[in-house]
Amino acid sequence: MTTNKIKDRKQKANEKQQNIVDALKNHGAKVYEDLENGQFPKFSIPSRSVSNIVYDKKIRQYILGNAAALRSSRNSSQLRSFTQLMWLAFFANRLTQEKKSSTLRDVYYSSQAFEIEFEDQSESDNIIVDLEAVLTKPREDFHIFPEERSSIFGDLNIEYTIPGYEGKKMNLSNHPDGYAIGPSLTTAELVDTSAEIVIAIEKGGLFTRFVEEQVDKKFKSIIINTGGQAPRSTRTLLKRLHDEMGLPVIVLTDGDVYGEHIAMVIKSGSANAAHLRELTVPDAKWVGVWATDIEKFKLPTIPMTESDIKRCYDLQSDPRYQEGIWKKELDVFLKIKRKAELEAFSKYGLTNITDKYLPQKLELAKSL
Repeated sequence: MTTNKIKDRKQKANEKQQNIVDALKNHGAKVYEDLENGQFPKFSIPSRSVSNIVYDKKIRQYILGNAAALRSSRNSSQLRSFTQLMWLAFFANRLTQEKKSSTLRDVYYSSQAFEIEFEDQSESDNIIVDLEAVLTKPREDFHIFPEERSSIFGDLNIEYTIPGYEGKKMNLSNHPDGYAIGPSLTTAELVDTSAEIVIAIEKGGLFTRFVEEQVDKKFKSIIINTGGQAPRSTRTLLKRLHDEMGLPVIVLTDGDVYGEHIAMVIKSGSANAAHLRELTVPDAKWVGVWATDIEKFKLPTIPMTESDIKRCYDLQSDPRYQEGIWKKELDVFLKIKRKAELEAFSKYGLTNITDKYLPQKLELAKSL
């Protein structure tokens, strides 16, 4: 990445931060305005009910419709959640302006210092999603992050932007265990890479195997362990690698309905994040393990559970699974009622998945 591009990126990051601060201040000003006019302060929050979540074929992801819910301090049953949301907006403004980060757990405990009551962390997490919906921005933009549980490895030079590390550079192939995908990495400048593709893999054990077998060098790739369903910080980084570095993204998962959905969430998001726009890679390709691979490669399997089968039927009503490989593989899962893990390839040797299966899938991805 050239010096000018890095400067542009930093300028955009500063503008994004200022936009968050301005949006928070505008909502705060409306509260003051209501008070000055002798009215009860209120928030209009886009509805996240199932009936207000629709699939937009143009942008290839779920979005919220136009319905909204009013949360007013006048309604005694809403006063608690209204106060919680007000405090969270204040706390987010403080984090953003001071360039400090907080985890979801930190927010829950920080509220106690201000005598704001949350019954448990799930309640505070839900209020955070409310604020995202109000601002139409992900929590990461106002410096609230989940615990890290995914990682990255490969020839990618980054430059940190967080206070105390600004300007420090790092190559992400320097540590064989990979680097945790957290706030400092998600917000870093992506300087340059020799990689030509990103391989997102569901399992940590296989991530380690890929590093050991130098998949990054053999296939000029950046390897990402999603740790199951990819956290939003990981999906943000995948999108940046695709959009900013021009790298295609392929996804490898276990051969089951949940693995298929992990790939779909990377590609087109989730209903739970329908209020956000910057977490998807619409051109990402799921290359396996497919249900048809189970039969083709004669993989060891286990029976699908009733929950697995129900999930298949649920996804059949999802508009994203109505055509192509997504529909075909879902139908086969229901037909064979068996599933297999990525590790099943070890039946043919520890390196079979990297020596034989992966090259075939990378070649196939070019035609998908």
